[in-house]
Amino acid sequence: MFGSSQVLETVEMVEKEHLDIRTVTMGISLLSCVRGDAAGTAEAVYDRVMRKAARLVPVTEQLSREYGIPIVNKRVSVTPVSLVTAAFPEESALVGRALDRAAKELGIDFLGGYSALVHKGTADYEEIFLGTIPEVLASTERLCASVNVGSSRSGINIDAVRRMGEVVKETAARTAAQDGLGCAKLVVFCNAVEDNPFMAGAFHGVGEADTVINVGVSGPGVVSHVLSFAQDADLTEAAELIKRTAFKITRAGQLVAREASKRLGARFGIVDLSLAPTPARGDSVARILEELGLEVVGCHGTTAALAMLNDAVKKGGVMASSRVGGLSGAFIPVSEDIGMIEAAEAGKITIEKLEAMTCVCSVGLDMIAIPGDTPASTISAIIADEAAIGMVNNKTTAVRVIPAPGKGVGDKVTFGGLLGEAPVMPVHPGDASKFIGRGGSIPAPIHSFKN
Repeated sequence: MFGSSQVLETVEMVEKEHLDIRTVTMGISLLSCVRGDAAGTAEAVYDRVMRKAARLVPVTEQLSREYGIPIVNKRVSVTPVSLVTAAFPEESALVGRALDRAAKELGIDFLGGYSALVHKGTADYEEIFLGTIPEVLASTERLCASVNVGSSRSGINIDAVRRMGEVVKETAARTAAQDGLGCAKLVVFCNAVEDNPFMAGAFHGVGEADTVINVGVSGPGVVSHVLSFAQDADLTEAAELIKRTAFKITRAGQLVAREASKRLGARFGIVDLSLAPTPARGDSVARILEELGLEVVGCHGTTAALAMLNDAVKKGGVMASSRVGGLSGAFIPVSEDIGMIEAAEAGKITIEKLEAMTCVCSVGLDMIAIPGDTPASTISAIIADEAAIGMVNNKTTAVRVIPAPGKGVGDKVTFGGLLGEAPVMPVHPGDASKFIGRGGSIPAPIHSFKN
């Protein structure tokens, strides 16, 4: 049983160290909304989200007041829309816009699930659906999209990888007036999970209950603060400090998740342990790594430090929640982490180093601005590299890059809010177009054959 007394010790964390519940995300199944045409389906989808999520914002705000813990985002994830619109994929945008309209009317920050699962192959309706993504992201405000192009079990669908490089480029072009903002709402996954509460990659898996509540905690500022008082500790002792801190942070998330589920009449899903940074000073994963002894994030030793941090967070958090899931690790988005922003501006961290770091942390190359003239084939190759890391290591990896229209290395993109800002980083000039143009698929590794 949980009571408010269990989170009283977090008061100082909230007031001084940026502790918050990053998101309460309601997952909603849309499979019952399929009708004979796109217009009817869109209306049914709108009605269902409006009905199921009607109390999401007021309930989470009430919980925030009761427990004294900020709940930053209220979000919804839905069944991958490509499944809902399979009979009329060319009209999928109608459903996308209906979802965005519901999100705005309910006061929801983001709604995820304009998604497709094409990791083993791309059906005809999915190929059409992928082509609708740029226009839909350009014409909506709160809708997010994701596409899963690979898995450890099935390999990597290089045809889909090639297509997504083109989709990213077109999305950037359609939102050029906002520095390519549409790409900040688009994630390309390998090993996507069905219970992720974080955007832009959240969707409600077909194996989930009808309506669930998934919670994502935060707290990099808390971890950094604790480590600042342990300058003489060795790494074993530092890991123990991180574990104990992660336990306390996760207990707060567990309490909010269970109480929100009860009040909203939904099933409790998971608590995601990911340390989610913000552009605010004192709320940075990069600063944690520097507290461990690195002069600057990106220098040699960064990958090892991140591996230790990620492991300690999981070990501490898993004991504090009855059900851990989602991505659960340490996010390293460039534009959303002040330490990453400053390191990138100073040229102290590169895309290649970020890629190495994704071998040991959650997710992948996240919120990275690249030159606007980067070829689609190069973006596809970046996606392929990251998917290979996920496939071989049996972990979730992703790419969310923004080819900034009209901008080059040294320029900056600015999105505001939690999306922050980022310097445009250089990409390798080598040409991968022939490799990507071969198409087909990269077979799954031998260890995928487990039956």
